[in-house]
Amino acid sequence: MSEPFGGPSPDADEPQHDEPHRAGLGVRLNWLRAAVLGANDGIVSTAGLVVGVAGATDSADTLLVAGLAGLFAGSLSMAVGEYVSVSTQRDSERATLATERRELADTPAAELAELAGLYEAKGLSPRLAREVAEELTRHDAFAAHAEAELGLDPEELTNPWHAAWASLAAFSAGALLPLLAIVLPPAAVRLWVTVSTVLLALAATGWSSAALGGAPRGIAVLRNVTGGFTAMAVTYAIGALMGTAVA
Repeated sequence: MSEPFGGPSPDADEPQHDEPHRAGLGVRLNWLRAAVLGANDGIVSTAGLVVGVAGATDSADTLLVAGLAGLFAGSLSMAVGEYVSVSTQRDSERATLATERRELADTPAAELAELAGLYEAKGLSPRLAREVAEELTRHDAFAAHAEAELGLDPEELTNPWHAAWASLAAFSAGALLPLLAIVLPPAAVRLWVTVSTVLLALAATGWSSAALGGAPRGIAVLRNVTGGFTAMAVTYAIGALMGTAVA
């Protein structure tokens, strides 16, 4: 049966492409996953610290000081580590791009052939690969080589300051949860409130990180909760032993 207006309906057999641009989405998901993992680190490390101290003393002031010290030390350590790591990565990217720029200036013909070979390796015919390489070279040879050879966008290099601030914020947000859970409730229930709150938070971060990475949720939640509970149990036992020894 013929279609109205002489052709098929635009949504008859063709898939719709309503999803967001995958490249930009991938970058955002990577940052979001890093934020979830940073918060998870803050939860586990601070929970282990305050629960360990709670094993030795029930002083709310002592727990608050210990928790704040852990929060600031951990978040600053994470920020500095991320800054150094990403700065090293950025330096390496800049050096690699500088080498590519020199090669384009010194041996343009060889670089054009190399670019065509890369597109041919991706499945294009030799003739089409050469045409694509020539067209991209005329438009922006440096950007074309950076993307095809190195997987880099010269205008979008990693930023160490962004990474450092994001790491500091994520860790601090996670660390606040066990800190508040240990100092706000009455002394008789603060340990159980903290453990319960932390395990629920770890279940949430485990589920979120797995969902963002497309991994199975159940095993991620179980692994996260088991690890966090083990850390708190060990540090509490150590704190209790030390408190008994001092007393």
